[in-house]
Amino acid sequence: MRKISAALTLSIATLATGFLVGACGDSSTPTANNASTATPAANSTTTASTKGLKIGSLLPTTGDLASVGQQMLGSVPLLVDTVNACSGVNGEPVTLVQVDDQTDPKAGAAGMTKLATLDKVAGVVGSFASSVSSAAVSIATPNKVMLVSPGSTSPVFTEKAKKNDFKGFWARTAPPDTYQALALAQLANQKGFKRISTVVINNDYGVGFEKAFVQTFEKLGGTIVNKNKPVRYDPKAQTFDTEAAAAFAGKPDAVLAVLYAETGSLFLKAAYQQGVAKGVQILLTDGVKSPTFPEQVGKDSNGKYILTGAIGTVPGSDGKALEGFNKLWKEKKGGSPGEYAPQAWDAAALLTLAAQAAKENTGVGIASKIREVANAPGTEVTDVCEGLKLLKEGQDINYQGASGNVDVDANGDVVGVYDVWTVGDDGKIKVIDKVTPK
Repeated sequence: MRKISAALTLSIATLATGFLVGACGDSSTPTANNASTATPAANSTTTASTKGLKIGSLLPTTGDLASVGQQMLGSVPLLVDTVNACSGVNGEPVTLVQVDDQTDPKAGAAGMTKLATLDKVAGVVGSFASSVSSAAVSIATPNKVMLVSPGSTSPVFTEKAKKNDFKGFWARTAPPDTYQALALAQLANQKGFKRISTVVINNDYGVGFEKAFVQTFEKLGGTIVNKNKPVRYDPKAQTFDTEAAAAFAGKPDAVLAVLYAETGSLFLKAAYQQGVAKGVQILLTDGVKSPTFPEQVGKDSNGKYILTGAIGTVPGSDGKALEGFNKLWKEKKGGSPGEYAPQAWDAAALLTLAAQAAKENTGVGIASKIREVANAPGTEVTDVCEGLKLLKEGQDINYQGASGNVDVDANGDVVGVYDVWTVGDDGKIKVIDKVTPK
């Protein structure tokens, strides 16, 4: 497998410029977890406190993205426990309400409604799926709740933020798919793929990624085989024979598959069973990067993993706080954090730091200060407790996160680093390179 060269990074930087003009608590902290069912669509857990800053999480523990979502779930309570162990925010402990969005926009909307109107949270970490975040932010905005997503990467959010649709109550700690599409299109071009077909989940994430990839790949001289008949599958679908046949028709060099894990595994299995995927490179994205995905897709008749040799991209982490975060995770939870766990940690950190900077536990206060604590000028801090201490003393800070520098721009976006990954003969996912578009 060839490495991505320095020239690739520069090419992506050039393309990005043009395109954008035109995706455990700490044992010392007492907590009480009371499970309750708020609505048929939203199960919640509350870390109890009677006053002070209250935040929520709206992440998928079930549904199509559960295998990825569950990797980040521990980050928010770990951050809250860490903050509460160092005197909390504005002199009081932070309360956390956790809701399962079920990877479903309706469930996400119900969960966000509960968090905003019943729990009266000031900020929420969520959601992961772009379609769920779209539903949630439409509720968060009029209720003046700051929503910070650790994984919703659709370019649609940038477009809407530019129109001031969110009134400043939206940000994300994962970069938009505009950049990931640039990276993957350039990678495909470098590997000599001239003719590519696309298949995407028919929601904000899939369609947004598809649009960015197609424009970029064509600028590089490539051809999208099925451009006039794009394959977009229903997120609720359970059979994919028709979609598989259409996506692999026309003898493409590669197929870009922007999928979610549960339905995506069924699609790729259908493609294998029809024999249409033989000899065609599979290009994947962050929606399916979980340790269990190759197993979900399965093995061929010879016992070889169907996904062996597939390559993909995923937002990575290279922040100054990453080492400390990994150490804390191992100490409190054991092992290593999974995909998007650093982004979820940073999202929760920004909510607490902004509330402290505003000296008020409200969504309005957080929205007014979140960019200030995330960007220069100010003293660079990687430790949340140090940041809170400096803010209490009236000093300015520039939070350097675990996922990256989290420099949140006027549209709520950050520019991150991407891991390039592949599936080995043993079915294990291996990161083989990194690229940072500018």
